[in-house]
Amino acid sequence: MLRKGVTEYYLIYKQGMDSNTIHRMKHGKAITTTTLNTLCEILDCRVEDILEYVPDQD
Repeated sequence: MLRKGVTEYYLIYKQGMDSNTIHRMKHGKAITTTTLNTLCEILDCRVEDILEYVPDQD
């Protein structure tokens, strides 16, 4: 988001993303593939640019 100059305000108020979704992303919680798709469209990027797989530490 920083590289693209996109703020949380923009995502919530201009793109209509739910603030709870933003909160979930910031805290490493699960989000939907629809949300990932929306972010990729807004940021004009690929999913691997914004997503990293980190295995559970059981």
